[in-house]
Amino acid sequence: MEDFSSSDENYYYSSDRDSLDGFENDESDSQWVTSRSPTTKVITKESLLAAQREDLRRVMDMLSIREHHARTLLIHYRWDVEKLLAVLVENGKSYLFASAGVSVVEGEHTGNSVLSLSSTPMCEICIEELPVDKMTKMECGHGFCNDCWTEHFVVKINEGQSRRIRCMAHKCNAVCDESVVRNLVSKRHPDLAEKFDRFLLESYIEDNRMVKWCPSTPHCGNAIRVEDDEFCEVECSCGLQFCFSCLSEAHSPCSCMMWELWTKKCRDESETVNWITVHTKPCPQCHKPVEKNGGCNLVSCICGQAFCWLCGGATGRDHTWSTIAGHSCGRYKEDQAKKTERAKRDLYRYMHYLNRYKAHTDSFKLESKLKETILEKISISEERESILRDFSWVTNGLNRLFRSRRVLSYSYPFAFYMFGEEIFVDEMTNKEREIKQHLFEDQQQQLEANVEKLSKILEEPFDQYSDDKVTEMRMQIINLTVITDTLCKKMYECIENDLLGSLQCNTHNIAPYKSKGIEKASELAVCWNSKPSTAEKCVTSDSSTSGKQTLHFGDQHALSLAHTHSLKITKAQY
Repeated sequence: MEDFSSSDENYYYSSDRDSLDGFENDESDSQWVTSRSPTTKVITKESLLAAQREDLRRVMDMLSIREHHARTLLIHYRWDVEKLLAVLVENGKSYLFASAGVSVVEGEHTGNSVLSLSSTPMCEICIEELPVDKMTKMECGHGFCNDCWTEHFVVKINEGQSRRIRCMAHKCNAVCDESVVRNLVSKRHPDLAEKFDRFLLESYIEDNRMVKWCPSTPHCGNAIRVEDDEFCEVECSCGLQFCFSCLSEAHSPCSCMMWELWTKKCRDESETVNWITVHTKPCPQCHKPVEKNGGCNLVSCICGQAFCWLCGGATGRDHTWSTIAGHSCGRYKEDQAKKTERAKRDLYRYMHYLNRYKAHTDSFKLESKLKETILEKISISEERESILRDFSWVTNGLNRLFRSRRVLSYSYPFAFYMFGEEIFVDEMTNKEREIKQHLFEDQQQQLEANVEKLSKILEEPFDQYSDDKVTEMRMQIINLTVITDTLCKKMYECIENDLLGSLQCNTHNIAPYKSKGIEKASELAVCWNSKPSTAEKCVTSDSSTSGKQTLHFGDQHALSLAHTHSLKITKAQY
């Protein structure tokens, strides 16, 4: 499926001003309103560390804790700072730390803390007495030898548990200090130490509900962060448009569950089975499906078995046009008849929605070729001596056509499940389902009719028309642009309020309709203070470096991590 909305449009028509600017000022762009700042952000390889440290700095400053404690808290609460704050306010700092496995000991340093038991303490894991410099004690107070700690860390890193490596002591919930893990592992396994750091860095994406990898293939290396609602459709800087919730192609007004069921239904052999049920009968001997290719009710399978087409019972081969020797099947078998009729009805219903879904998908593919043709017509029209110099209404009409066609296309899979018996069979009575279906289909048909009108007018050779006819065409396109946008909004209102909103157990959320189309994520610009009293330091996007971002950190460890991982952060493969 190709993308249905234009990826290079920066403006959209303001329907509140249609009746004024749309017709009064041909030369002005005042009827076009620039979109507000995007609420979705692209996190590149270069800006991933900065994005993570922004949240780390907030928690560190708020709770006056070290970075690894802040990271442990944020990983436990899936990088949801607001949820972390809510737990802190409701249950206090002690509960907040204990639930996340954070051990904060005032005045004590992490790693290689002095073990006061004896000059040669014993490791309770390997039962060996070793000098103090061969032992390490964590903040929770448990100390073991460096060899045992290292093996423990190596196993956990290889198992993919780098983000929350817990203490080895029995029933201890404390998470180990990441600096201790890094220090001990790097001495024997430098590659695993790098893997550990990479896992910690990627936890901002892997464990964050509001950040997800772009599902592009091959992977572009970007992640997308949303600010408000995870049920939305976004466009990555690589050009891919997708549903942020399920990471499949953008499919609104279908819910994610509906789209998953629809794609599976179109992909697997469920409808082939339905066709076989409707048009074939199983052989009573080998049970293979047999299709009837003649008028006689005595059919023969390739295995040699003859049977009656009407009832499916095995028979001999002696027969006439009206009877089969020694066989009578005049009795009505209700169950088999109902099963066949049900399969036939389901197949016809599915084909109805599938054909219309594919028709609009095919229409979009054909209409997408209009863009180059229309640009050529605009170029020809601008070179003519004409009173009309602004032809943005044509390109904006085309973009509106793409968006409306996309909505219309996905409205058919939505209707298939909304008014079928697969999902909402117990949510509505037959009468309620019929009323709601008529309401939705009325709006669907209105949108369909106006989309087809807009498509037809846009195909006209306006570069050959007189000024008067072009002016008339301009008014028609602007009117249809406004009408289709309004009808799309009304359809979404009907879905959200009258259809899905009225259900008792509504677990189906759809991405909201946006007049300007699917929002294109902007490059992330992260600002944070290294200390409350120092000047603000930012990670900004420099347009002179082909969209790449320049990192500015005062922290040497941050610079080291950025250098180490700027070329290694890719989609997780574990």
